[in-house]
Amino acid sequence: MRPHPLHNLFAPKHIAVIGASDRSNSIGQRLLTNLLASSFNGKITPVNIRHKIVGGLTAYASVTQIPDPVDVAIVLTRIDSLETIFKECHKRGIRFVILVKTLENVHTQDRAILKKAVAKAKKLGVRVLGPSLLGLIRSNIGLNASIYTGKIHPGNLAVVSQSSALCTAMLDWAYSRDIGFSTVLSLGEKTWDVDFGEILDYLVNDRATHAILLHINQVSHGRQFMSALRAAARAKPVLVIKSGHDEDRVTGFTQASRALNSDDVFSSALARAGVLQVKSISQMFVAVKILAANYRSAGERLAIVCNGIGLGILAADTAHDEDVPLAKLSKTTMEALNAALPENWSHANPVDIIGDAGPLRFRTAVKLCLDDENVDGVLVLFSPQIGTDHLATAQMMVQLQSETNKPLLLSWLGDSKVQESRALFARSRRVHFNAPDQAIEVFKKLGAYHRNQKLLLQTPGPLTDNNLEPDFDTAHKLLSILKLSGERIIPENVSKQVLGLFGIHTNRTQLAQSEEAACEMANRMGYPVVLKIDSPDLFYKSDIDGVRLNIGSEAQVRETYRQIIDTAGQIRPPIRINGITVQPMFKQKHARELSISVTRDPIFGPVITLGAGGWAGNLQQQRAVALPPLNEMLVNDMIERTAISHTLGQFKNMPPVDFIALRHALLRISEMVCELPEIKELEIDPFIASPDGVMALDARIVLHEGKDTVPQRYGHMAIMPYPHFLETEATLKDGSQVFVRPMRPEDADMLQTFVTNMSDESRYNRFMSSIKQLSQTMLVRFTQLDYDREMALVMIKPHLGQEDEILAVSRYTTDPDMEVCEFAISVSDQWQGHGIGYIMMNLLFDAARHQGLKIMRGEILTANTGMQKLTRKLGFSVRKDPEDGSICLVEKPLLESAETTNPTKTQ
Repeated sequence: MRPHPLHNLFAPKHIAVIGASDRSNSIGQRLLTNLLASSFNGKITPVNIRHKIVGGLTAYASVTQIPDPVDVAIVLTRIDSLETIFKECHKRGIRFVILVKTLENVHTQDRAILKKAVAKAKKLGVRVLGPSLLGLIRSNIGLNASIYTGKIHPGNLAVVSQSSALCTAMLDWAYSRDIGFSTVLSLGEKTWDVDFGEILDYLVNDRATHAILLHINQVSHGRQFMSALRAAARAKPVLVIKSGHDEDRVTGFTQASRALNSDDVFSSALARAGVLQVKSISQMFVAVKILAANYRSAGERLAIVCNGIGLGILAADTAHDEDVPLAKLSKTTMEALNAALPENWSHANPVDIIGDAGPLRFRTAVKLCLDDENVDGVLVLFSPQIGTDHLATAQMMVQLQSETNKPLLLSWLGDSKVQESRALFARSRRVHFNAPDQAIEVFKKLGAYHRNQKLLLQTPGPLTDNNLEPDFDTAHKLLSILKLSGERIIPENVSKQVLGLFGIHTNRTQLAQSEEAACEMANRMGYPVVLKIDSPDLFYKSDIDGVRLNIGSEAQVRETYRQIIDTAGQIRPPIRINGITVQPMFKQKHARELSISVTRDPIFGPVITLGAGGWAGNLQQQRAVALPPLNEMLVNDMIERTAISHTLGQFKNMPPVDFIALRHALLRISEMVCELPEIKELEIDPFIASPDGVMALDARIVLHEGKDTVPQRYGHMAIMPYPHFLETEATLKDGSQVFVRPMRPEDADMLQTFVTNMSDESRYNRFMSSIKQLSQTMLVRFTQLDYDREMALVMIKPHLGQEDEILAVSRYTTDPDMEVCEFAISVSDQWQGHGIGYIMMNLLFDAARHQGLKIMRGEILTANTGMQKLTRKLGFSVRKDPEDGSICLVEKPLLESAETTNPTKTQ
C-alpha cells in the first residue's frame, strides 16, 4: 500500500511556521519555542513579513520564498489572511496546513471568511487541520507543534479531541500519573476539512499508538466515521466521550422519532463500532488508566473478596444498582475456599475472608476466584485491621495480576496507613480505586467494551429462508408509484402490503370508501371488526379518536363509519380522508404488544427501535436502539436491552412468545430499510408477539421527499450491508457450475481448508510467509469484512452430500482516499487453467467500479506467462522488477474501461 495520505502531516520532515514571532507571550513565540525545545529532527523555518531572523533561524516573508520542500505549514496569523496563505502554500507545493487559532469570541463574519478560505484550499488540494488553539503533538518523533506549556510523557495513547481545553487538562493530569501519549491532536470545535475518519485511518496503522481516545462534539460524515472507527476498534482499544448531547435531535412523525435524540443514536453507533463510551471527563480519566494498564474483561460477572462483610455488602449493593451481576461461584471453587478459609467465612460472594486475613489468605481467595470460569473479574477490598499487612498483600496482588488476563480491581481503603501500598500500585502500573463504587463502575465499562467488541464482529449476511424471499422489485415499483403521487404518509393498507413483500405477517386490512363497502368487507371478514380512519393528513389516528374496536354488527359498522367521518371533520377541518379501513378484531391469548420503529438520523441514517407497544410504549421510554444491518446476535442483543424483555419469556401464567418469528420479523425489517432508501420512517404499533407467532396490527410508512432521494445503493446506510447483488453463477472451461459471492463470516472453515490445501510456494506468494494455515485472528480479519472499504469474493463449487469447496478468492482493499484499491487473487492449485482467474478479476473489477473506485493496483508474484497475458488482456500496464525479473506492479484505471465481460460465459 502507498503511504497514508496524511503521512506527511503526522510525520513531517520540514515545517514552516507562518506567524512565528520573538514577541514575548505571543502564540507565535510559544509555538516556535516548543518546536525548537523538542527533539524533532526535521527542519523548522519561520515565516515573518517583518523580520529576517526569528528565534535564531532564517525567516522568510512568504512560504513561496523558502528554498527547500515543506511538508506542513503552521499558521498563526489572522483569519482574513488565510485565503492568500492557502494560495501561496499551493504554489509552493505544501499540502498540509495546521491552523492554530480559536473561533471563540469572533464575529460571524470571521467564520464566513474561514469557510470560504477552506473551500478555496480544497479546490487547490491543500488540506486544512483546525482551527485549533492547541496544535499537534507527536511524541514518538519528538514533535511538539503546539502552544501547550506543560510537560508530556511519551507513550502509546493517542488523543484526538474537538476541545483544546480537554486536551490540556488530560495532558496535565496524565503527566503527574506517568501516563504518556503518542499523539495529541485538537481538531477544534468543528472539523472543516481533515476529519475523524481520516485521522483514525492513520492512527490504526501507527505503530506508536496502541489505544485511541476520542472527544467528539459532532460528526460530519457518518459512513466514513463508522467505517474508520470500526477498522480502528478491530485493531486497538478506542474510547469515546461525546459532548453536545442536546444537539441535532432526530425529528419525524413517529413516536420513536419524537422520543429519540442524537445521543441515543450516537451511543448505538459506538456500541456497533466496538468502542467504549464514557459519559464524563472523570470517567474518561479513569478509563485512560485502565487502557494504560491494558485491562480487559470477557464478561460482566464480578467476584468480591474483602476482609469485612460490611464492606462486601456495600460493594454488592453498588453492583446491584449498576446492574453488574455477582458471579455464582462454582462448586469446585466453593469446596476449595471451604478448605482454605476459616470456618466463619461468608460462604458466598462477596467472599469475606475475615478481618485478620494475612497476605497468603488474600492471595488464596483471590486466586481461586480468578480461576473460576464463572468469574469475569475480581474486586479486592482491603481494610487495614489488626493482623493485616497492607504492603505484603498489595505485593501479592501485583504478582497475581501478571498471572491472569482477568481484571483485578484493587481498593485499599483508608488513607495514611495504606499510602505505601498505593504508591506500589502506581509504580507497578496497577490501577487503584479510592472507593469500591469507582471500581465497579469501571468494571461495568469493561463489560460494555467486551459486549461492543462482540457487536463489532457481526457481519450480517443475507437471510437464508428462500421460501420467503423478499420481492425487492415489486417493493421498489410500489414505492415509486406512491412517490409520484406526492404523498409522504403511506396509507395503512399499502404500508402493510410493503411489509408483506418482506414476509412480515399483517392482519387483513381493506380500505372502504363508503358505508356499503365497509359493511360488505366486514360481513366477509366476520365480526367483530375494527374501523380506522385513513388520512394523508394524519399519522396517529387516535389523535382524533379515529379508531373503533369490537364492532359487532352491520348496523354498528354504518353508525361507526359516519361517526368517524363526522368527528374528523369537526376536530381537524379541513382534513383529507381516503376512507375507512376495515380489519378483523384480533384476539390472541398470551399476546404481548410491542412497537417496532424506523427513523432516519441525519448523520447515521436508518435507526431501528424496539420497545413496548400501545399505551405502555408511551409510558415506558426504555427502547432498544440499533443501526441496521442486523443479524441474529444483534437482534437478540436488541431484544435483551428492552425494558419489556423479561415479559417475552415465561412470564407469570403466560408461555414464552415465538422468539424465532420475532427475530425473523426484525431481520426482515432490517433488510427492508437497507434495500428501500425511499423509506424515511416506519412504525408498527402494536406489533403482536405471542406463542403462536407475530403479527403487525397497525403500520405506517413515511417516504422521503423528492429532494432526499439517495441515488447510490446503500448510500443512506452508516454501515454497508452484505452486497447480495454481487452474487452470480459462472461456468468454467470444463463445464463445471460454480457460485461467486462476497465472503461471509461463516466461510472461515472453508477458507482455512482452501489455504491448507495450497502448495507451500502458493502460500508464500500469497502471504509472504511459510505459514501452514491461518491463525484465528487472520481468519477473523479475512472473513469479517467492512464492505465499505474492502471486498472479498469467493468462488464456491458445491458438492452433493459433502462440504462445499472454495476454488478461488479475490479481494481488494481501498486506500484511505477511497479512489484507489489494491487487489490480490488466489486460485486453488488443483483448479489452475480453468479460466478462474479471468472470472474473478472481472467480478472484482465490477465490485470496485460499483463502489466508485478509479484505479486498481496489484502484485503478481510469479513470472507465469499466462498470468502476464491475462493482465494485459484486462487492460493493465505490466512491468518487471529490474532486480529479480518478477512481474511486480500492475495498474488498471477502472473508470476508463467500463466494459465488462459476462462471467457466466464459459471462459
